[in-house]
Amino acid sequence: MTTKPKAKKFRIRRSSPLVEARPEMHTERPPSAEDYLAAKESHARQQAAQPQVPPQQPAEAENSPVGAEIDAIRKEGLTGRQLRLARRMAQKHGIPATSDFDAVRLLRAQGHDPFQRTDSLELLVNNQGQIKQSPLPLPQTMAQSATPNLPSTHVDHAASRMNEVANIQRDIVRRRRRKLALLVTRLSAFVFFPTLIAAYYFFSVATPMYATNSEFVIQQSEGQAAGGFGSFLPSQFNTNQDSIAVQCYMQSREAMLRLEQDEGFKAHFQQEWIDPIQRLEPDASNEDAFKVFKKFVKIGYDPSEGVMKMEVIAADPTLAKRFADALIGYAEERVDSLTIRKREDQLHEARTNLDEAEQNRRDAQIALVNLQQESAVVDPQAVLSSLRAQINQREIELQEKELQLQALLDNARPNQSRVDGVRADIGRLADVIADLNKRMRDATSGDESLTSLSAQVRLAEADLATRDIMLQSALQNMEGAMLEAGRQTRYLSRSVDPVIPDAAAYPRSFENTMLTFLIFAGIYLMLSLTASILREQVTS
Repeated sequence: MTTKPKAKKFRIRRSSPLVEARPEMHTERPPSAEDYLAAKESHARQQAAQPQVPPQQPAEAENSPVGAEIDAIRKEGLTGRQLRLARRMAQKHGIPATSDFDAVRLLRAQGHDPFQRTDSLELLVNNQGQIKQSPLPLPQTMAQSATPNLPSTHVDHAASRMNEVANIQRDIVRRRRRKLALLVTRLSAFVFFPTLIAAYYFFSVATPMYATNSEFVIQQSEGQAAGGFGSFLPSQFNTNQDSIAVQCYMQSREAMLRLEQDEGFKAHFQQEWIDPIQRLEPDASNEDAFKVFKKFVKIGYDPSEGVMKMEVIAADPTLAKRFADALIGYAEERVDSLTIRKREDQLHEARTNLDEAEQNRRDAQIALVNLQQESAVVDPQAVLSSLRAQINQREIELQEKELQLQALLDNARPNQSRVDGVRADIGRLADVIADLNKRMRDATSGDESLTSLSAQVRLAEADLATRDIMLQSALQNMEGAMLEAGRQTRYLSRSVDPVIPDAAAYPRSFENTMLTFLIFAGIYLMLSLTASILREQVTS
């Protein structure tokens, strides 16, 4: 792109023939810089195409050496600008020249270089104000060699500038095409070719795989605890740990080994008609089989809903269903074994406490019976109470007889027979009371007294009552343990049973091909950015 020059002031009138040859520039409107450049380029083209030929002078015709010099100068291919400079320099030095070529000849003859600007330090001013040339020697304008260093004959005009711009644009397009070709080559090598290989594998080589899906949930019994923080949580959170434990078990090596032992998992994937990438080697180890197991057995757990989802993939649809049923059976066994130990521990402790309480109550009851048999008295306290009652009764009768005797003796002439009879009754009652008091003393004194027996019996009865209370508590604990064991019972409920698929679910050729393309494109992009950053850091 060419920027047009901008000039505020420029010379209009010239003493050179260029100005005289262009009278159209002396118009009323001052010419602009564009007009000046256009006129200059037009004149330069004319000078280059047809250099001015001065009219033949008689001197030149007669003097053949001068004409030969002028012809030699004309053959040098001088530009119009150089000829104008030579004419101006000849005018400054007062050299009468008949033409531009004659001015070049005369200047060279006097030792001046017509194409070199005059330095102000080389100019001398005389007393009359005229400028004269310094007497210093000037360099030769022509190189004294076999190949002369001639000035360029190229004219910088609009057509040449357009050609240069076109050349630059073609070079830019060529470089862009080269870079685009390199980019396409790199993309083909690192992205398109690997994607094409992956597409060929997925569409033509990969063995069709059949998938069966199933869903199940781990639940607990309907009876829930009445209190506690667990009662405020949804049921799926109460079985969250059990579900995670079952999921980990179903994705473990133990489950894979059981599946291999029961259903022949490794043998199925070692068949020759399975493609080499998905096939197990005949001598594959358990670790290799476990990698295939994790790839083709996918188990997911949703804690918000408490549902476990399982997808089992195999090359045979029937075997896929068999593998899924076997894994669900292993999960049911694991669920049963998760809480059975805890339930057994709780029930065992409750049973032990109940048996101990029953044995203690039985011992207390036997001790009470033995005391009653040894004393031959079932209830010593009742015997003592009976003795006290008899003594009180006999004392009351004795008092009545004494009052009756006193009443008989108060008569002036008492009946002797009645008095004797009353006295005999009083004596007999006194003997009976004495005997009862003796029996009471015997019952309340000594180690074998009824009082001691009564105390022992009371202690035995209290011990028996305590054992009864402990037995009731043990029975209640046993009932609570049984209820708690029932609440802790977990069982696996199938919501979706596995079925035999009738169409292959894998490989997903288009999706896998697009995923491969995106992966390789991302890797190429990261490597390109890294290389660009490193190149910039190194060059900066």
